This record gives sequence, structure tokens and C-alpha cells, in this order.
Amino acid sequence: MLERIRLFLSKLDSQSEHPAPVDFATALGALMVEVMRADNDIAPDELKMITKLLQQHCQLSADSSDLICSEAQKLVDEAIDLHRFVKVVNDNTSEEARIEVIELLWMVAFADGKLDPQEDYTVRKLASLMYVAHGDFIAAKLNVKNALGLPD
Repeated sequence: MLERIRLFLSKLDSQSEHPAPVDFATALGALMVEVMRADNDIAPDELKMITKLLQQHCQLSADSSDLICSEAQKLVDEAIDLHRFVKVVNDNTSEEARIEVIELLWMVAFADGKLDPQEDYTVRKLASLMYVAHGDFIAAKLNVKNALGLPD
């Protein structure tokens, strides 16, 4: 009996899959998709904002940003957690650039004109995982609100 259990566990271990590495644009897209989905509502304005931000900040064509956005949605569906994506962003950005990433996440959260508490929580959680100080997290939120002309 114990031998069968060992055999079964060894098969599981040999079958363990390591997810394929993702590039920076896809990881960034996945984090933005997670913010978009936080309120269980995929607003068209939020989806448009993600593709626009990917184009602007990753120097992508419209078609490429659409493809990356679609791929990011699939990856987030399959992901157990977001650490894989956060690690790629952390490994490829400075502290200053991570604050800019938080601003991008806020832009997605505010794209539909309202901020859901779950979106706020998700951006806060991601800021923590990216080692962004709370003061910088709040400043990024206020910068985006001011840039979009939203009331405080």
C-alpha cells in the first residue's frame, strides 16, 4: 500500500508543470486585468484603458496590446496567485517605476468613473507586493484622480 502511494506521489512530482515565463508587458497586463476584475464587472472603459496603457508604456501596436490583453486575461484565469506577475514587474523596474505601475493600476480602477472597494483593495495589495510605500501609494492615487479630474 505504501509503495503505491510513493509511486503515485512520484508521478505527480514528475508531472508538475512549471508555468512558462511571461514578459514584462504580459505581466503588467495581468496586474491591470486583476484590478479590472476585482469588482466582478469587466467594464468596456477599463478594458480600453488597459490596451491604451499597454500601447503607451510598453511601446506596442494596437493589435499587439489587444493580443497581450487577451493573453493576460487567460493567464489570470489560470493563475493561483499573482506573485508570478508581480515578480516579473519587480525584477524589471526600479522603485520609481513601480510607483508609476501603481498609477497605471489606479487609472484602470478609475476608468469606469467609479472606484469599487475591491479595486481599492486589489491596488493596495499589489502596491504592498511591489514594496511601494503607503505614502507613495496614496500619492499615486491622488495624482491619477487629479489627472482624470475626479473629486477627492
